[in-house]
Amino acid sequence: MTVPKGLKFTSHHQWVKVKPNGHIVVGITDFAQSQLRDITYIELPEPDPVHVFQANDEVGVIESNKTAAPYLAPVSGVITAVNTRLLDSPELLNQDPYGAAWIFEMKPANRRELDELMDLDEYESTLPEEDEEEEL
Repeated sequence: MTVPKGLKFTSHHQWVKVKPNGHIVVGITDFAQSQLRDITYIELPEPDPVHVFQANDEVGVIESNKTAAPYLAPVSGVITAVNTRLLDSPELLNQDPYGAAWIFEMKPANRRELDELMDLDEYESTLPEEDEEEEL
């Protein structure tokens, strides 16, 4: 799968895209969706301009036929939007993880935290070999 240019990545297999307005869009990587396999449900957070998530706080859960896995806030900030399309079509996370299946948007509290995220080469170097499987 082709990964869009300019994304940042977390060690929790999430991608982050910085928008021109400074907000970030967050989703799961192709590796994450392939490990989860058939995604059947996603719990979305509520956008809330007051509740500040800290980096690595649990934001929601993705469920599949195989397991349930939390997804996290990649940086500190408030959630400004969620992709409600995923509620009716969670399989989009398997089909288009870098596009239609974005999960949420955040306004970062500290933009310097974005500098701690990995670029694509760094992220790919953390992935197991193709014949190994990793627990999410």
